Amino acid sequence: MGTTPTASADAHPVGNAANGAPANAGPSLPSMFDRYRSHLEHALADAVPPLEQHPINTLLRYHLGWSDRSGIPSPTPASQGKALRPTLCMFACEAFDGQLDHAAPAAAAVELIHNFSLIHDDIQDRGYERRHQPTVWAVWGTSPALVAGDSMQSLGDFTSIRATGSISPATAIRVSCLITESYLEMIEGQCRDLQFEQRETIGTDEYLDMIALKTGALIRSSLVIGAALATEDSETINGVARFGRAIGRLFQIRDDYLGIWGDDAITGKSTDSDIVQRKKSYPIVYAFQESSGPNRTELTRLYAKETLDEPDVDRVLEILEDIGAPVQTDALTEATAQEARESLSVLELPAWAAEDADHLIDFMAYRLF
Repeated sequence: MGTTPTASADAHPVGNAANGAPANAGPSLPSMFDRYRSHLEHALADAVPPLEQHPINTLLRYHLGWSDRSGIPSPTPASQGKALRPTLCMFACEAFDGQLDHAAPAAAAVELIHNFSLIHDDIQDRGYERRHQPTVWAVWGTSPALVAGDSMQSLGDFTSIRATGSISPATAIRVSCLITESYLEMIEGQCRDLQFEQRETIGTDEYLDMIALKTGALIRSSLVIGAALATEDSETINGVARFGRAIGRLFQIRDDYLGIWGDDAITGKSTDSDIVQRKKSYPIVYAFQESSGPNRTELTRLYAKETLDEPDVDRVLEILEDIGAPVQTDALTEATAQEARESLSVLELPAWAAEDADHLIDFMAYRLF
């Protein structure tokens, strides 16, 4: 992994108003997210069993935003969240002249696998809120939430291989293998992340390697799967993978910024939680790597505590500002956005797809949620 870029006066400000960026609503969600939503909703509806078939389905449908905790359907049931990964899958398929009907089941499988990881992550992180509602484990407890996550994973596996009505069995197996390989990487990344929690010193390069697995693998494979459903050209698929790796890193670094300096009314989760849970996100990793003297002593003391109270969180924020972590995180975001633009420039895309992808990069870099 390359060295971490340093901030410069020319770097595009991507933080909030307190750190020099314009105080606005941020970029709008790219149009591709609306374009493919109905395809995804239909594919997910086909994949997730009806409520009455098994009690665990209440937990799945609650997590997906389709019903409340009693199983009563939402007035306008829809998958919550941005649905980034399935959107990328269908976008890549259409961009290379594939058929959306072929990509929709694979996209649903990717979304189910992603949601299995979210349910388990919330348990491990003791996260009480996601997407503006209590998390599954916070409502039902750890054991039912573990089963719900396992069920979501199994549904994802099953969905990825049952689309042989629209694609060949060989292609379905290839898609299933790509999904499985990617979530094995995701799990490896999660294991590394948990190990990092027990270590005081983590290099920024180590951290970037970890997020390339934990976050990046499923994002990259979503694009690759979509492209692979439309073309067998290896050069194209490799180019899409390079673009996907950059988008995966861009997404996570911006997420790390928002996890500390975002607006919790917009992000849907408390912006104190990453520090309270002593997560080793990029700004914290950078602070441990670059701090010295009293700042390093204080940061080490605070992260050795069992729990952090509000004054502790405020002190961590002061140290991060003093070391320049917000500016450095912005600089890495901007450098990664440029990497994504460069990888995009070598792909042969129709004009509409190139414009959509460019809008996606801007959204990933400057989003507020």
